[in-house]
Amino acid sequence: MRLVTLPQGSLDADEYGSRNITMMQLARSVDGGEFRSHFAWCRPNSLLGKHSANLWQLFVVVDGSGWVAEDDGRRVSMASGEAVVWSPGEIHESGSDDGMLAVIVQSGTPFTGLISESERD
Repeated sequence: MRLVTLPQGSLDADEYGSRNITMMQLARSVDGGEFRSHFAWCRPNSLLGKHSANLWQLFVVVDGSGWVAEDDGRRVSMASGEAVVWSPGEIHESGSDDGMLAVIVQSGTPFTGLISESERD
């Protein structure tokens, strides 16, 4: 066993206008395909500013509630257990009025095994 310290930092006042967000890097690949994962603590009145996805991005709300939006700015409410996938190049933003914890997983290859809203029933 090896205890480790995970890198974390505030995104307040970044180039995207983010506020009240703390990110912790969980894992990142160093060999092979692109892969990154983070926890995002979104405090009340938070914004993870509008930006382009560099990789396939899975955003999962673990606790609390918030919203996500595409480039048009139309917000879609998100609650614990809900997720969204953005493709590379897709412009998006997210945030929370009351606070939420999200896991963000980024990959150079598309995610498999996910069920879209149109496939549920």
